[in-house]
Amino acid sequence: MTIFIASLFLPYTVNFHLDKSPSERSTCSSPRQKSSPGSRSPRARKSSTVSLFEKHHHDTSRKGLTPGATTDDERIFTSQAVKYASHNAYPFPVVNGDLPGFAQSEVHSPAWGSTQSFNQPRARTGPLPSPSILKHQEPVVKTPGSVETPAMGVEAMKAQEQQMRPGHRRSISFSLADWTIESAEQGNMGLRNAVRSASEAGTIGDVIWVGTLGMPTDALSEETKQSIAETLENEYDSLTVYTADNDFDGHYSHFCKTILWPVFHYQIPDNPKSKAYEEHSWSHYVKLNEAFAQRIAKSWRRGDAIWIHDYHLLLVPGMLRKLLPDAKIGFFLHIAFPSSEVFRCLAERTELLEGVLGADLVGFQTDEYCRHFLQTCSRILCVEARNDGVQLEDRFVNVGKFPIGIDPASWDKRRQSPDVDHWIKLISERYQGKRLIVSRDKLDSVRGVRQKLLSYELFLNTHPEWREKVVLIQVASSTNEQMELETTVSDIAMRINSTHATLAHQPLVFLKQDLSFAQYLALITVADALMVTSLREGMNLTSHEFIYCQDGKYGNKAHGSLILSEFTGSASLFEGHALLVNPWDYRQCAEAIHTALTLDAQEREQMWKKLHAAVIQNTTVNWVSSFRETLEKVWVEHTSRETISVPRLSVSRLEQAYKKSNRRLFILDYEGTLASWGSPTSIILTTPQRALTTLTDLLDDPKNIVYVMSSRRPEEMERLFHQVSGLGLIAENGSFIREPSKDSWIKLNEETHTKSWKAGVMGILDYFRERTEGSWIEERHCSLVFHYASAEDKVAAARLASECADHINDACASQRVHVIPVEGALVIESSETNKASATELAWRYCIERGRGDGLAAGRPDFLLVVGDSREDEVVFRWANKLGDAKAVANVMTVTLGARSTEAKATLTQGVSGVLACLQRLAASSLPDNSYNTPA
Repeated sequence: MTIFIASLFLPYTVNFHLDKSPSERSTCSSPRQKSSPGSRSPRARKSSTVSLFEKHHHDTSRKGLTPGATTDDERIFTSQAVKYASHNAYPFPVVNGDLPGFAQSEVHSPAWGSTQSFNQPRARTGPLPSPSILKHQEPVVKTPGSVETPAMGVEAMKAQEQQMRPGHRRSISFSLADWTIESAEQGNMGLRNAVRSASEAGTIGDVIWVGTLGMPTDALSEETKQSIAETLENEYDSLTVYTADNDFDGHYSHFCKTILWPVFHYQIPDNPKSKAYEEHSWSHYVKLNEAFAQRIAKSWRRGDAIWIHDYHLLLVPGMLRKLLPDAKIGFFLHIAFPSSEVFRCLAERTELLEGVLGADLVGFQTDEYCRHFLQTCSRILCVEARNDGVQLEDRFVNVGKFPIGIDPASWDKRRQSPDVDHWIKLISERYQGKRLIVSRDKLDSVRGVRQKLLSYELFLNTHPEWREKVVLIQVASSTNEQMELETTVSDIAMRINSTHATLAHQPLVFLKQDLSFAQYLALITVADALMVTSLREGMNLTSHEFIYCQDGKYGNKAHGSLILSEFTGSASLFEGHALLVNPWDYRQCAEAIHTALTLDAQEREQMWKKLHAAVIQNTTVNWVSSFRETLEKVWVEHTSRETISVPRLSVSRLEQAYKKSNRRLFILDYEGTLASWGSPTSIILTTPQRALTTLTDLLDDPKNIVYVMSSRRPEEMERLFHQVSGLGLIAENGSFIREPSKDSWIKLNEETHTKSWKAGVMGILDYFRERTEGSWIEERHCSLVFHYASAEDKVAAARLASECADHINDACASQRVHVIPVEGALVIESSETNKASATELAWRYCIERGRGDGLAAGRPDFLLVVGDSREDEVVFRWANKLGDAKAVANVMTVTLGARSTEAKATLTQGVSGVLACLQRLAASSLPDNSYNTPA
């Protein structure tokens, strides 16, 4: 089995060698030669041995160093790095801190189109749309010093763009240049490390990556694109997705980073620019997702699995489901999923949810994100959301928690490198006698760097005894999009050092660039505490890395404390063993710092052991294995339930089993099975005579016990079937049961419990009934039904009904009450009883007391269950379990519906087909077999 792993960026990209002469090109290695994962051009390799901080601050001035600094603490990460790197080449290339084994749950890639260490074409993106939301379909062309003008024709625009592009001739040379495949600097490093470690451990089979090159490609000729794609497919097991530069820019820079990323992290994009781009960039988002779906569908073969990753590709599962109905599709979201109140602010909310629900399995980092997704589907799509997934009209989508982790094996290997040992000694000597707090964050609005520094400042103010004993090293790689935040953070850093620093001590070291991996690893090894104050984060693997490095094996003080934001996924994973904080509660964060520094060794060791156990349990290999096994399991279940996979009922075989049996139990649904659906408000309720006759014929055989189940009330059931003696009845979806030949009903719900929850639910239903014109409430003995099928505004009614269902499920969960959405109505009933619990009781009565009018007690050897609705699925499941356990010799479950089902057979003739089948069975009991109605 091959697994297609679709992520926005491939693990590889292309480096073009434009600076080589023709003679050099002839002697260079073939562009199709497979390079090592860490290979670089000579120029790139030279820069890779130096930390990013050093690369930007190699001068001797104080420019860029910590504001208000009094010491040269920052310089040990620069000058010493140069000295050591010149004598000890790093065994791994350093690229933005991302090395083999360096896992990240959420990686914000460099700005799209940036070449960094590689020679790559510039983007040929089209003109930007108008900043006015009223004119978003009218693109404008902006030139230096010019005013905005409406867009010209396509040909004129291209001509002007070529004139404006100084490197136009250079862009053409990319198609003629030699190139090599390189390890990409962009993308989800946590995903790549997880797949790599799982492959090395043998827990995953053949893998094919699907993604873009992470660079502009419009400047390349079709021949060059095809050559690159063939090399990646044949030698790197990677399928390249090509899309226009304009589409990629609109997808990634505008829709993903400006709209989806903030919303998924609880930040509504209220910038006017963001609003203006939303509708414009949506079309680009759709186009790129379509390109992925088409590329995967082209190479997919039956039996292959497809794993789709992250918010860049939310539409791909739904698109693939249409192209490949039988495909095994999994989707995993690496970032947070917001509550329904936040997600519903997206204009394309319905399309995004329907896209994700094309998967068989949807995975999230935490239970909280699973609940948010289920609640959002219930409210926006008006579907039934269960604890384990979403029930659609024709299929079920499983939803589960799969927390990602780190790869301990690669970390152990990397920690043994001499460069790491060098940095551990250097940092330990420099901060001897100090307590070291370490933080590493992207300097964006969701990482909580500002809140962290304010909390640290409060800690220094309230605990002056620590002012010259503690140092916070904050590594914050900056972004071009957060200039205002960077200015604010710099002001706070200046204030901290100006107030609390001395000539010999600097309480805050603020590094505005990322470090080399050796420097980072050394920092988290010798640190006394790690502080994470993210405002919202999918997981945060930095905390996992810190815990794993605090084992005391490499010269550190061991068992440092973890101060962790409660809004990270790791907070739920560590189950309260870390020092959890609310980043907005500065006093709580300040006290957490004090607690981390004052815990005794035994307390730190106890906390660390629990945290370390959680890290070891949730590794990358376990994440891959768990997701793979669950996807395989749910796909088998879904495939077996598909109507195309369920065979048609063989009436002749059923008849043979019927004749051989001695005790038979029939469980038959009423509406939609024995009779067509009628109006629940009908004053006179009648059952078709043919159904009554058929039931009477079955009961003429003393070996048969027949139960009819319905959602109607007991008195209605009595009125409908008073002509049929010896018939067992199940009313209100299992809340009531009446044994054959008995007059009294058995109530399965407690009276006090029913009254208590009804009072509260009725108030909620009244609220929504008043706001939904044409709706009404039906009260039954043990359930309530909110009918809105006759509402004047059906769209608004469906939306209000979904809100009503979600509100009841939330408010009444502790009372064991749930809502079942059916067509045009909501059924509110107890979650403790259903049709399956009633049929289980009927089964026991059959064994213990028989029919009460001639059939002796005993275990039935023939069981037939027939139904047509979703409520009957629980009965099918119950009956199938009896058959699997060999508790009944012959079990047959039959459905009339066209949805995914757990029934073992289908009948396509509807009500008439059911009655014909039952009449044929009844006739086979006659001695002369003279009465035979064909099915």
